[in-house]
Amino acid sequence: MTLTAFQKQSADLARGCAVALAVSLPFSTALDNVLLGLVLLCWLAGGNHRAYWERLRHHPVAWTVAGFIALLALGLTYGERAPGDGMHYFGKYADLLFAVVFLSLFHDAEWRRRALLAFAGSLVLLLALSYSIRFGVIPPNHWIAGTPANPVVFKQWITHGILMAFGAYLFTLFGLQASQPGRRAVWYGLALLALGNVLFMIQGRTGYVVLALLALYLGYVWRGLAGLAIAALCTSAVIAIAFILPGALHDRTELAVREFQQTQPGVATQTSVGRRIEFYRNSLAIIRDHPLLGVGTGGFPYAYEKQVAGTAMAPTRNPHNEYLHLTLQLGIVGLMALFVLFWVPWQTAPRLPTWHEQHLARGLVLTIAAGCLFNSLLIDHAERLLFAWGLGVLFAGLQSPSTPLPSDRT
Repeated sequence: MTLTAFQKQSADLARGCAVALAVSLPFSTALDNVLLGLVLLCWLAGGNHRAYWERLRHHPVAWTVAGFIALLALGLTYGERAPGDGMHYFGKYADLLFAVVFLSLFHDAEWRRRALLAFAGSLVLLLALSYSIRFGVIPPNHWIAGTPANPVVFKQWITHGILMAFGAYLFTLFGLQASQPGRRAVWYGLALLALGNVLFMIQGRTGYVVLALLALYLGYVWRGLAGLAIAALCTSAVIAIAFILPGALHDRTELAVREFQQTQPGVATQTSVGRRIEFYRNSLAIIRDHPLLGVGTGGFPYAYEKQVAGTAMAPTRNPHNEYLHLTLQLGIVGLMALFVLFWVPWQTAPRLPTWHEQHLARGLVLTIAAGCLFNSLLIDHAERLLFAWGLGVLFAGLQSPSTPLPSDRT
């Protein structure tokens, strides 16, 4: 085998492992890590790095991700933190650099199509398993994280809800793209099943917010402001019906309201909503003391423990809000960097080669940006990997500013 043939096979194997990653992402953290290692190894063995550099050196998303990670690395040089916390948190954020690797690999449209279909297939499998658990086809066992009352599969309900909300959006876009009525009906049917899974079966409240936001955006894509108004009415009606009927949304909303009403400033609480409010208040107090540069990368646990010392409130390693988390670590600069991390892909999406990829990319940004309001998603494995993988696969096809934009659903 010649060196050129070996390098080509290595690059294709890297792409194949990245496609397989789309299948493992909703199910197995261990397999994700193995596949990430194989992607990196095969990418390095594939050579052709000069061509990769030429492809990426003017790529706005690649530079945005790299700049974001560089800022976090700079945050390691100052502040107080417990031993090991700096590299622990930095290592989590650094996974986003895989977006740059994927950007260099998926320039071919056929490979991007395979990757997106593989991810859609993994979400269909996740959906089927969730319904099987809900209706007792799969009985409770130690392999499954959920129960019929909350039929998640291998991930916790927050992650499951986010994946299914994004899945409903993805299936809808595939339906809009489908040219054959039968395929269109299948994709729309899957979207409805995912919608029902989020609203009536899964307890994660973040999924409700993501789903509503994606529905509003889809309405705007469909008919502009008129479509946005129609989507708002339909979303309100669906939420009202889901709230009236017995199910996860009704129960979780009532619980959230009750827990919020019980929350008192400065008083320790054990409820889910109460703990989040407690985290937010204490995090804001720390930010007020370190507004410009924060406490340094990985400094949150140490700073928070000092903040609650002498009170009945328990320390935490996660404020469950990425905007607060980055601001606390890196100050206002960190918050602006997070906004840029979302804004650049959003603004760049119209330069993607197809209508489908454009709006899937913007849906991905909305999903992660909305989820970060209630969770520190960029330190959560599945969500940050979804963001890195999605950015890499979708934006690998980015065209030059002078290329005419697609105007149809092809």
